[in-house]
Amino acid sequence: MLKIFRSNCTHLYELTLQTLEKGAWFNLINPTPAELEQVAAATGSPLDFLKAALDEEERSRIELDENHMLVITNIPIMRGHDSYDALPLGIVLTTEYIITICLEANEVLADFNPDNPRAFSTFKKTRFLFQLLYKSATLYLKYLKQINRRTDEIERYLRRSMKNEEIFQLLELQKGLTYFAASLRSNGIVLERLLRLRSTSQHLIKIYEEDEDLLEDVIIENKQAIEMVEMYSRILSGMMDTFTSIISNNLNRVMKFLASMTIILAIPTMVASFMGMNVDVPLGEIPGSFVTTLVFAFGVTALSAFGLWRKGMF
Repeated sequence: MLKIFRSNCTHLYELTLQTLEKGAWFNLINPTPAELEQVAAATGSPLDFLKAALDEEERSRIELDENHMLVITNIPIMRGHDSYDALPLGIVLTTEYIITICLEANEVLADFNPDNPRAFSTFKKTRFLFQLLYKSATLYLKYLKQINRRTDEIERYLRRSMKNEEIFQLLELQKGLTYFAASLRSNGIVLERLLRLRSTSQHLIKIYEEDEDLLEDVIIENKQAIEMVEMYSRILSGMMDTFTSIISNNLNRVMKFLASMTIILAIPTMVASFMGMNVDVPLGEIPGSFVTTLVFAFGVTALSAFGLWRKGMF
């Protein structure tokens, strides 16, 4: 899907390829090959720059051409209730346009819409780039807080009852934190390079004082997200180890209890087996021998149960 926008500080209006204006924003979501070729022809951007972000495994990086710059950053994606992932977002800057390419509609680009046209300007390409990166960094922080709250909820469930479902949910959250950690580290490298490029690529990145402050805010937010994801990863890893130990300990207690019950139940069974043989047995001719046998069996059973209880088998 291809949409083209242009803002004028008060409104965001949509354009077509036939009514292009300088400072337009090309937004490509899961584009077709024909749309990629149309954008490449209209903007003069290299086709490989436009295709780079369509690889789900693409890492964050920066590529420079004479009049084009490609910035690939990994943005957070929420897939379902407990599933988090990272997806590459490509941002191509030319001397006249800015282009964003992504495989899926996402929350980072969703905020830049006609409902809040005063929040950004498509013709201020550098600031718009930094606003996209800032939105991505703050979205990481938002999702990390959600993961932390969800972890606390699952912990409360696990304290009451141990179920495989909650363990799998913790594993899914841990996978999400792993993806976030890798993406945030590579994004940090991109941000540091953008800071260095302000003096070497001024025809593509014109950084004013406000833009530099915004970029520094993005770097700070990204570092904070890295610290949070490392902390939550350690907490989640420790929690999984703890609950694994608890489950193993509970299993040992159950097996110990079952072994004790097996021993106790085996005593009256053994006595009954001896006394029920089809041969002469002690007390066989004495009246009341059945009751005596029962009392003896239950007495030995009670003594065995008391001994096992003293040894902590129950």
